[in-house]
Amino acid sequence: MMPANSNEPKTLQEAITYFSDPDNCLAYMIPRTWPNGVVTCPTCGRTDPKFLANQQRWQCKSVHPKRQFSAKVGTIFEDSPIRLEKWLPAVWALVNDKNGISSWELHRMLGVTQKTAWFMLHRIRLAMSGKGFGLRTKIGDSDGGSGVEVDETFVGGKLQNMHKDKKVRYNIRGGNKGKAVVMGLLDRDLRQVRAKVVPDVRRDTLQAEVMREVKHGSRVFTDEHVGYDSLHSRFVHDVVNHTLQYVNGQVHTNGIENFWSLLKRTLRGTLSPRALRG
Repeated sequence: MMPANSNEPKTLQEAITYFSDPDNCLAYMIPRTWPNGVVTCPTCGRTDPKFLANQQRWQCKSVHPKRQFSAKVGTIFEDSPIRLEKWLPAVWALVNDKNGISSWELHRMLGVTQKTAWFMLHRIRLAMSGKGFGLRTKIGDSDGGSGVEVDETFVGGKLQNMHKDKKVRYNIRGGNKGKAVVMGLLDRDLRQVRAKVVPDVRRDTLQAEVMREVKHGSRVFTDEHVGYDSLHSRFVHDVVNHTLQYVNGQVHTNGIENFWSLLKRTLRGTLSPRALRG
């Protein structure tokens, strides 16, 4: 979330300074709350509300409940008393910090309480997450699109850092020793990632998720994992063999692997040492 002008903030300090001006916050929010640029009453749809400059709000000229409304209407900020001067720098900080940001760090940064910072981070992350798997609209493009990258990863603490009881239990299980299996699909055209925790990396599990989420006939790129070896029956399936190369023209999974890298850096940067130990 950054203003589309030459004065857009490029550092956190610039973001805090820029958004400390209520007029800048309004100028940023109006085209995002009302994409056509016309401020509209959310109750009756009237397009000529009166602007109350001292309150930074609008008042509809028709008489009805909730005549007054702000630029926060219809957003994750709407029912919060926290001002945009705090919300917008928080969003900037979260989306620009590759190592993640904790509630304690945000509370020190913005001068709000830790509980308030925790609330803000959860709201922002919820807005960024979308719906994940199970969306009605499938990703991919069967008409010559750039395709979908598919991969899976394991998320969890290292065995040597776990409590003795967990260490014994996960050692018996073998494999990745109790880590969660996360499957991801990256639509290159939409620049959208869908990720989901799955029970295992078996063929039936992985391929069922691909068929559920990706349009029939789309290009699908995977590594040489045997769990994907039957996708060619429904998709244009290209495989990159990581024992030989990582990129073969457009055939690679570098995009989704980069997402895994950012995800794990965020977890390491925000979780407590105790949580990372498992």
